[in-house]
Amino acid sequence: MQFDVITYDDRYFEDVKALWRQALIDQTGWRAPEFVIPAKIAIQPELFLVAVAGNRVIGTTMAGYDGHRGWLYTVAVLQAFRRAGVGSALLREAEKRLLALGCPKINLQVVAGNASAAAFYEALGYAIEERVSMGKPIGAFAKEGS
Repeated sequence: MQFDVITYDDRYFEDVKALWRQALIDQTGWRAPEFVIPAKIAIQPELFLVAVAGNRVIGTTMAGYDGHRGWLYTVAVLQAFRRAGVGSALLREAEKRLLALGCPKINLQVVAGNASAAAFYEALGYAIEERVSMGKPIGAFAKEGS
């Protein structure tokens, strides 16, 4: 299958929104595409990647680097295109871009119980680290759960 991994631009908003609705669990509050996408393109927009086949978005990932660690977020691939190398290509490109920024280590989080996602990342060299992940919604989202 032929696809390209490129930097997101606004012409892909509706495709990304539809993909996330299919592939991700919760798209409300601060996780809503209407909030997430403008926030991401305001900071390190070159780390918001889409996999495009023809004119269709078939996968996404976002990354960030704070000068200490890199993070991967919203790795998502349309169901019909899973196990075709799309997710791996997105991660390799995100890793390449983070490395170019001087990033020494990448972290990511997997929802507890999502064994297939954990296996995907482990196959790409990521390892489970003994940590407790904590979060706190702030500002307008303070009343929402994590």
